[in-house]
Amino acid sequence: MFTAGAESLIKQAREIQDEDLQKFYTRVSKLLYGKDFGNETVDSLQRLYLIVSATKYSRALPEDVLQLLQDLLCSSKTAEQFQALSCAILRETFPCDLRNLSGEEGSSKTMSHVAEVTLAQGINKDKVSSVAHHVLKCLEARQPEGQSSRYLLPVLSKVISLSPDSLTEDQINLVSRKLVDWLRYASIQQGVQLSSGGFFTSPRTRQPGPITEVDGAVAADFFTVLSLGQSYTEDQWMNMHAFSMIRKWLLCYSTDGSGNGDTDDKSEVDGSVMSMVSATSTSSRLLPPKERLREKAFEYCHRLIEQSDRKALKKSDAELQKACLIEAVTVMDIICREDPSFVYRAFACVKALYGRLSGDLAFSRALLPIAQFYLNHSETAAVDSEAVYRQLFTRIPSELFQEPMLAFEFTQFCRVNVKVLRESVSIFKHSFPNLFKPLAWNSPALISEYVELLPSLIGPDTAIEILHSLLDLPCLTAALDIQLRSASSQPSERVPLDPSVKVSSSMEAFRHPYYRGMFLYILRDEAGTGDTIDRLSVLHEVLADMADSPRIVQCAQTTPILLQVFFNEAAQFADEKLINQLVLVILERSSLLYDIPNYKREVQRVFSSQLLVLCKLHPSLIVEQCKELMEFSGTTGNIQRKENFYTHVVWAIGEYLSVSYDKRCTVEQITAFFETLEAVLFEITQVRLSASIPTYSPRVITMLLTTLSKLASRSQDLIPRVSLFLSKMRSFARSPAVSSWYSEEDIEEIHTRASELINLLKLPSVAQFVLAPSTEGTSPRWHRDTNTSLPLAMRAVSKVLQRDSSFSPG
Repeated sequence: MFTAGAESLIKQAREIQDEDLQKFYTRVSKLLYGKDFGNETVDSLQRLYLIVSATKYSRALPEDVLQLLQDLLCSSKTAEQFQALSCAILRETFPCDLRNLSGEEGSSKTMSHVAEVTLAQGINKDKVSSVAHHVLKCLEARQPEGQSSRYLLPVLSKVISLSPDSLTEDQINLVSRKLVDWLRYASIQQGVQLSSGGFFTSPRTRQPGPITEVDGAVAADFFTVLSLGQSYTEDQWMNMHAFSMIRKWLLCYSTDGSGNGDTDDKSEVDGSVMSMVSATSTSSRLLPPKERLREKAFEYCHRLIEQSDRKALKKSDAELQKACLIEAVTVMDIICREDPSFVYRAFACVKALYGRLSGDLAFSRALLPIAQFYLNHSETAAVDSEAVYRQLFTRIPSELFQEPMLAFEFTQFCRVNVKVLRESVSIFKHSFPNLFKPLAWNSPALISEYVELLPSLIGPDTAIEILHSLLDLPCLTAALDIQLRSASSQPSERVPLDPSVKVSSSMEAFRHPYYRGMFLYILRDEAGTGDTIDRLSVLHEVLADMADSPRIVQCAQTTPILLQVFFNEAAQFADEKLINQLVLVILERSSLLYDIPNYKREVQRVFSSQLLVLCKLHPSLIVEQCKELMEFSGTTGNIQRKENFYTHVVWAIGEYLSVSYDKRCTVEQITAFFETLEAVLFEITQVRLSASIPTYSPRVITMLLTTLSKLASRSQDLIPRVSLFLSKMRSFARSPAVSSWYSEEDIEEIHTRASELINLLKLPSVAQFVLAPSTEGTSPRWHRDTNTSLPLAMRAVSKVLQRDSSFSPG
């Protein structure tokens, strides 16, 4: 973020010793006391600002330095550079005694600096009100020659941000009247500009020319921020500053009891009549200040939209047009929300603007406030808005995902309006493949927004496809990267490939007919074309050369967070059918993941925890998906590739494959699972002389042992088989060959678990109680009531688990 030199200066400022700091304070004090306002003082004040601002802790300045800085700040004779520096330093220090700062008479620029320091001391209503009083007093009074009020409007904006209720009703009306004058009645002549009349002549004053439009034409209407001149008059500066704060002012103070607070209950006829009345300048003068401000602000925004249609001569003016369009439509939207009688006038203007901008991606940021306007008012005006939403949710995320600011604003628009979008805009939920594109490209910056937005996209009809899309999010990032590089490549580089030739890179695969369908699916705009594709492993292979890309790695780091959000939301509404589908996807996709460092492990960690949640919600899924679970648990390779997830699957089988959870559970199913897991355990515990035999963790072995014992306790014909196996496991744990695979602690863990299970299975009734407890076992009664069987059973179990116990019934 900073250059090496800047980092070094910041480090020095943070680590300065107290002794050196005191010497520096003394030096600054001498310079200020001697009124030495040269370069050395400037350098010292800049360094002092760096020292007090470089740490998150406030520094207390010596009293003499603090007083000198306050004197420097409050004096209207102080040069602007020194006022700005002293203001910046005082803002960063501990709250200082400001009793002399509020009441000092001086220029408006000095007053703005003083108020800035005052407001930076913290939100104190009395102080904020005092600042507001002084600012309004200065605004109301005529400024002396050479002074300007424009420095005070940013202070007023800060005041209403900190404490809107610090202004009285009279003060609000005063500012509203001032804003009307500044917005609507600024001069249309340029300001006076002093210049030299020639080498042999004395300086003279040029006659001011007329204000022009951005295309060079002479302005024929009132002044706005899009009116241009070589220099500006004071009222023109106030016009620009007033427009910069009008949005905030309207949001804070536009509604009042005498205004249009009940306009939602008015009929359309009343609204139309009010619209015609307010359209005339004469009648608008009779309106209360707040309503008149709305009228003039509306006229101002309408003129800005008209001015934005002109062809700007300079690129900077074209950019200013775009910014003014966004602000003008936003202010119009606020006015229409406060007074619906403006809706009918505004829609004609906004609709025409949309028609002009919709085909030009350069104005895409302006489409967001237009869409917001339609979202808020299309129902009132009975206007069809489907085309606007379709444009918004298709072209912007699909073609402009790489623009960070637009991506953030688009995501913010969706997040803020999520409730209305979900209920009223049909295309919203089915556009999630497009909505994921800004996320895939800007994952770290947008993750917090999508954590809030994602739940609104998930429903019974979209859950499975969204789950696949989240798992393929790093693939989407790679595909977007390839798409951008392909579009920017030279035509000579886009030679058609021979379909029979094997591709050597992801870029070639993107242009290859065989892989084209996979990329088209990953880059699709809308949902509904299928949950996923059949050749995911092939896609992962052709994208392998991009797996180390920083952008893709960052996306992969955010995906597990979004998966957790997805499962938390899906659990709120998932029925038995959807839960079964989710489990099948989890089992399938645990092996089909883009090979990115740590990505598979993190996704499988989420799968592990969520599988248990789904089993708890719907325990019968073990019976209903017995074929798929048996196939998964019977594959030894799954232990090597995803040990943690495999262990959770085995635990779920042992926990929920019981008639207690599903009456359809049969002895045959229990036996089939038993034999499958028995074969796996037998295979992974075979002592062979080969040195390449993989080592399986004791956790897997003990989990398999425990699950086999659970299944045997529910079908007691299996107890002799598992008891024999357990006795062999004790011998296995103590065999010399195993000592080369496991540590002493691991061997002891396996031996202890096998011994405990053997002792439990000697008493089948106790084993069934412990290894397959009733679903009522979680009830507090079983733990509190000494008359229940649980305390007795626990005492019995504690004796059973003792090694070489001589415990016998009775």
